[in-house]
Amino acid sequence: EMQSSGLEEVSNPSEYLLEGRPENASGCVVACSMEGTRPILVEIQALVCESNFGIPRRTAVGTDFNRVNLLMAVLEKKVGLHLASSDAYVNIAGGIKMNEPAVDLGIVLAIVSSYKNRPLDEKTIVFGEVGLSGEVRAVNMPEQRVAEAKKLGFTTCILPEASVKMVKSIKGIRVIGVKSVNEAIQLL
Repeated sequence: EMQSSGLEEVSNPSEYLLEGRPENASGCVVACSMEGTRPILVEIQALVCESNFGIPRRTAVGTDFNRVNLLMAVLEKKVGLHLASSDAYVNIAGGIKMNEPAVDLGIVLAIVSSYKNRPLDEKTIVFGEVGLSGEVRAVNMPEQRVAEAKKLGFTTCILPEASVKMVKSIKGIRVIGVKSVNEAIQLL
C-alpha cells in the first residue's frame, strides 16, 4: 500500500480487503480467489433491481462483464429467476480485479441474495466455478482457500462437492459441498 512514507507491506491482503464490510446486507458475499499460490478473500457485491427502462442495465466492476452476463443467463435458465427485466450491478470491493472462475459461485450467490433480498451469513465464504448447466465445478487449491478462511474467522465454507474430500483434514470450519447452483441457493 502506498503511504506518505512510501510503499509499505500489507501483511494480510484478505483482511485488508474485507475491512468495513456491511453487516447483514443482501447482495454481499465473500469469495476466495488465488493470486499465484496465495489465497485472497474478496467481497463480491451485487445490486439487482427492477429496470425502469425497456432495456435493463448491466454493469460489472472488477470482474469480466461477459462472465457476469453468462452467470445471469444460467440463473435465468437453470434456476428460473426472472432477471431479464432487472438491472444488475456487480462489484468486487476494494478496486481489485478478479477473473478466476472460482469466484463464479460468489457472483451467483451475491446476485441471488440481492434479487431475493436475503443476506448470506457474514461468516460464510464461497468458491467454485459454475458451468453452463448450473453445475458447480472443482477449482484448484481448495485446501489453501479453506485454511485462509478459517484463519480469518469464517465458520462455514460453501464449495464444490468434488473438493470436499480434499479439505476434510481442516478442522474448525463447517464445509458444505454443493453440486449445483440450485443446491447453493437453497443455503440462502
